[in-house]
Amino acid sequence: MIGRNRFGIRAKIFAGYLVIILCLVVSILSVNNQIASMQKERNFIINHDIEVHSLTNEIDKQVLDMENGQRGFILTGDESYLKPYDRAADNWESNYNRLSELISDKPTQQKRLADIKTSIQNWIQYTGEPSIQLKRENKDKEVVSFLKKDAGSKSVEQIRSQFDTFRTTEKGLTKERADKLDEQNKFLKTGLYSLLVIVVAVSAFIAFFVSGSILNTIKAVVRSLTAMSSDGDLSQRIHVKTRDEIRELAEATNELLNKIERREWLQSSTNQVVERYQGTSTIKVLGEKFVTGVAHLTGASMGALYIREGNGEKSVFSKKGSFSEPMGEAGRETFKPGEGLVGQCVFEKRILVMERLPENYQVIGTGLGEVRPRSLLIAPVSNEQEVIAVLELASLEAFTEQHIELIENVTKTFGLTIDSVLGRMEIVRLLKESQAMTEELQAQSEELQTQSEELQMQSEELRMINEQLEQRTLEAEDRSAELQNAKIQLEEKAKQLTLSSRYKSEFLANMSHELRTPLNSILILSEMLAENSSKGLSSEDEEFARVIHSSGQDLLNLINDILDLSKVEAGKLEMHFSEMNMSELPSQLERNFGHIADQKNLKFEIIKERDVPDIFYTDEKRFQQIIKNLLSNAFKFTEEGKVVLHIEKESGVPLADGADHWLKITVKDTGIGISKNKHDLIFEAFQQGDGATVRKYGGTGLGLSISLEFVKLLGGRLELESEEGEGSTFILYIPSLPNGIVPVQEMDEAVSEAAAALSPYIKEENQMMEEPGGNNLPVHEQARADISSFQGKTVLIVDDDYRNIFALKTALENEKMNVITASNGNECLELLQKEHNIDMILMDIMMPVMDGYETMRRIRENEENSRIPIIALTAKAMKSDREKCLEAGATDYISKPLKIEQLFSVMRVWITNK
Repeated sequence: MIGRNRFGIRAKIFAGYLVIILCLVVSILSVNNQIASMQKERNFIINHDIEVHSLTNEIDKQVLDMENGQRGFILTGDESYLKPYDRAADNWESNYNRLSELISDKPTQQKRLADIKTSIQNWIQYTGEPSIQLKRENKDKEVVSFLKKDAGSKSVEQIRSQFDTFRTTEKGLTKERADKLDEQNKFLKTGLYSLLVIVVAVSAFIAFFVSGSILNTIKAVVRSLTAMSSDGDLSQRIHVKTRDEIRELAEATNELLNKIERREWLQSSTNQVVERYQGTSTIKVLGEKFVTGVAHLTGASMGALYIREGNGEKSVFSKKGSFSEPMGEAGRETFKPGEGLVGQCVFEKRILVMERLPENYQVIGTGLGEVRPRSLLIAPVSNEQEVIAVLELASLEAFTEQHIELIENVTKTFGLTIDSVLGRMEIVRLLKESQAMTEELQAQSEELQTQSEELQMQSEELRMINEQLEQRTLEAEDRSAELQNAKIQLEEKAKQLTLSSRYKSEFLANMSHELRTPLNSILILSEMLAENSSKGLSSEDEEFARVIHSSGQDLLNLINDILDLSKVEAGKLEMHFSEMNMSELPSQLERNFGHIADQKNLKFEIIKERDVPDIFYTDEKRFQQIIKNLLSNAFKFTEEGKVVLHIEKESGVPLADGADHWLKITVKDTGIGISKNKHDLIFEAFQQGDGATVRKYGGTGLGLSISLEFVKLLGGRLELESEEGEGSTFILYIPSLPNGIVPVQEMDEAVSEAAAALSPYIKEENQMMEEPGGNNLPVHEQARADISSFQGKTVLIVDDDYRNIFALKTALENEKMNVITASNGNECLELLQKEHNIDMILMDIMMPVMDGYETMRRIRENEENSRIPIIALTAKAMKSDREKCLEAGATDYISKPLKIEQLFSVMRVWITNK
């Protein structure tokens, strides 16, 4: 329809006289528009040249920034000078690309610009980056030599000279374009007058023929209508070129004819497709006929039909028919719902049409070559609201609405046809299976009869074999009786070994308790005397107290070494692998042993190679304990000379068992040395070189023994190179194990149980200084951080040992605390009934009458006392001792002997929280 563009007959008559004037006005406006367009083009050319000059200057400036940044950095080493360098290095190529795009029509200038780019890249590659890299690597001599050569200045001068030539050429081209545009402007003005004359002539001609065109149009419409009514050919159409009432009538008539013709085509095409696949009994043939019929009617060049197999989440659509496959398979063989567009069509249950397919889409093959399709159509085939098939067509032309309407029609009934064919095929399949099973049963029946005869023969053979087996059984029973007696004897020995191990475990635990109880008082009181907070002791008395405290600490270390050794022998020592920072190790060892070297006037060297990785995976605590033991021995047995610690990466050891690399750590001293016949002896427990060594240097002889066991548990090895009088060299090879080490040897069960009771004690000894009351700050800092929090607080000490009570009471009263004591659990409960302002309880575990566990349970039963912090104190290292204390009601747990600062730290945490 013409709509708003309709130009009626009456309007034509009245407009005829205005055409001439309008043509004249249009001509004048057109001329002015052309003039304005040329002016805009002139301005564009000018702006283009300005941008070219601007980009040229910007690239020149960026080269200067890179040169200045490079020189500033290599002269000062300040990274801030590289900011303009990096910024210019990142951006100059984008400006270059824009400039190259602007001058793409000038090959000569593009060649000059390419030469400039090559010069800049050469300067960056051979001058800028190498000099910066030398400076970063602190190769000052090479930097000075580089500056003396001054190769970069020549390159920069060359770049600037090239830019000058480039800009001069651009200026000349700009002038040429401006002169050419002026000539065109003059030519346009001359042509405008000629155009005016032509417009007047054409307008007169149009006015002359307006009336004639109206009459000719009416005659043409009459002729067309007469032809259609006479022969009944609906394919003919009325063609009218004018935009008036006559054309509206013609277009309405043509639209009616189009609808009638489209309806007839749609009905006949649907009937053709249905007739094509009627009577088909197999799904493969049905699919082929359906796809072929639809492809012919829609003009598709390639197609495929996918039919659902299975139900629910396991359903899969398989290709059962295709059209036009001369060059191989048309698309994939199967897909699941949701996979790709064809799978999405299953979910959305609607026809999907795609235009402008990508370049790499499946091609359509012909005898002469290959052609890519233009359009793709995917249509679902439904039956009872479920998609049971998907049709996919590809065409060289776009699919029309008429094609889509046809596919909607044929797919409405095709789903029912598919379901019917599948049902018939399933009936045929079941019938064939039934026949096959019947034949198979007959064959099995005959086979069973044959096997029955064979079994009778085998039964006779088995009877004879059974008689032989009975004879062998009697012989086996005699041997079994002998083995049973041996087993009873072995079990009796195992029980004795287990009992012996348990006695050893109990003995070590009890001895630990008995030694730690008096040692607790010694350490606390000697530490308080050494601090001399009251200033009542002389310097000599303070020294006596420090000696006592040091001796007690040595005794505690000896107990810990014995327990460590017992745990290693029992196979109960666990290694906790994690990453450690190797870069911090030299400074830590320097702090620990530097003052010892100064005291003995020894030289202490720590050498760490550059190739040693910063991250190393091992048990950091045991690793450092090994290094410290080796260094302690080196300083201990060296009177003059030096001690050297060398850390390097070992590449000569094959990587295995999850190790990503090995370290070689050498501890070398100039001490007394060890004779070769005693190299193995020093690694045994409680052994040193000889009696003279023990008398002169002291020690227990446990350090190297424990270190060797730790090295084995960490997957490494320890070697010794030494001659008597020539010093010693201990070489530690140890792997980095990100995933830890898998045990390769099971320890005897009876021996393991002997150290089971020691396990939790040693674990808590290891954690004691790391987790005092759940706080990770250093103990001394925590205890003294807020000493005012202790003043006026009331503490109840429950302990049956008067020495411990005296030591703890004295220490707490020095901190302005009120102290109440009880010698057993009953006294503690009686005091709690009388006293209601107790802020904390220090509870010993091993007490007569009522032990600490029962006392804590009774305290927690009373709701009034449920929030009082209770710190359990014990010197008996039994298995799961900490867990038992916490389950009984303890708030925290500390093993004896106590360190007074550690106790203050834990008390401060819980008093503050309370």
